[in-house]
Amino acid sequence: MSIIEKAASRIARPPRAADDVALPPAPAPVQPPADMLSNPDPAEAFGPRRQGRGVELDLARMHEAGLVTAAGGRTGLVEDFRIIKRPLIKRAFGPRKPDANPGNLIMITSSLPGEGKTFTSINLAMSIAMELDHTVLLVDADVARPSVLRTLGLPPQRGLMDILLDDGLDMADVLLRTNVNTLSILPAGSSNPRATELLASQAMSTLVLEIAHRYRDRIVIFDSPPLLLTSEAHVLASHMGQIVVVVESEKTTQHAVLAALAQLEGCSNVNLVYNKSREAASTSKYDYHYG
Repeated sequence: MSIIEKAASRIARPPRAADDVALPPAPAPVQPPADMLSNPDPAEAFGPRRQGRGVELDLARMHEAGLVTAAGGRTGLVEDFRIIKRPLIKRAFGPRKPDANPGNLIMITSSLPGEGKTFTSINLAMSIAMELDHTVLLVDADVARPSVLRTLGLPPQRGLMDILLDDGLDMADVLLRTNVNTLSILPAGSSNPRATELLASQAMSTLVLEIAHRYRDRIVIFDSPPLLLTSEAHVLASHMGQIVVVVESEKTTQHAVLAALAQLEGCSNVNLVYNKSREAASTSKYDYHYG
């Protein structure tokens, strides 16, 4: 992988293992028309927009747990994710080849569990939600071990797997609108032993197209399973326009990183984020590469 750019910034280490930061619990895909690709406005090809149901994020507790919030002020963490998100946003809406996946579909993954992918997914989504010109959909695609809702202090809900299993279920039926106006969440939904096959199905391809094109200003963040733990991440990567691999400082081995990148062979726009440096109090960094 050729590295064409690097950005580094200071970051405070999360209070505990990044994928384990949890708050206390708070009290048929639409089929696109055949001519969708020639439609000058793909968003209109999916029919009227429907709203999901609302949920309340406890922003104060999120801030205490080390997550990005607008109410948290201009912290080092906020600044770090401003640097990390900028090239992703640029590529999300930049020119692309006709056969390329939509650039606004961004998968966050890691080699192994516990490296900080959920922490990164939520913080990146929250940071992009602060933008004036973009909305964000955060998808919990770690269907074997979903943690987005748990981390945010929300109970389990129907979601992605349920849509793929039930032709009569629309994304709006399970989509969660939050009190952050520009952020919505699609939960992982019910556990299913055929998750890999469902993610590789035509129903998933159709759903991804709908998610990518329904809103012109939308960026979609997928919190994916680790690459070396399950086969779902490799399948999910085939739908993505950009991929971010989180690497834990002083823990993830070079062998694990290379093995993870081998799983992404053929995917374009693969990015690396270096997370949880020991010098968190003063000189810790996210090293961000893409190429």
